[in-house]
Amino acid sequence: MHGRARGFAERVEDEFGFRPEVEEFPEGTKTAADAAAALGCEVAQIASSIVLMADDEPVVVVTSGANRVDMEKVAARVGASGARMADADEVKAATGYSIGGVPPVCHDGAPRVLFDETLLDHDRVWAAAGTPEAVWPCDPDELAEMAGAEVADVAED
Repeated sequence: MHGRARGFAERVEDEFGFRPEVEEFPEGTKTAADAAAALGCEVAQIASSIVLMADDEPVVVVTSGANRVDMEKVAARVGASGARMADADEVKAATGYSIGGVPPVCHDGAPRVLFDETLLDHDRVWAAAGTPEAVWPCDPDELAEMAGAEVADVAED
């Protein structure tokens, strides 16, 4: 297992008391469609962690791979005047992870986390495990709770 994914799994175990079943795909799972194809699941079951900057504050939006994040909904939800995609340095500073491998939990910083309500329609979702090649399965209700996330409507209509 890649060292970064191993470190993530150990951190989950330390913080939450269980070891996630990390799966790695050398071909990568950089997009939700790539991850769904590799896992044999629906794109809607991919829990993508997108880091935004709402004004000057980082916000991690855990969204379904089938949805696009609505920046105006996120800004309104967190009381910001606007939101934009974070750049690579901002993502790393807010979470400790690089774009493509950001998990919904175990961030180095303490960013606010919003959780796409449509993920709760599934029994199981898959999230990044620290690298663009590593994912882990989880119950979406438990994932939202572990992330300390606010369940919200964050998808474009």
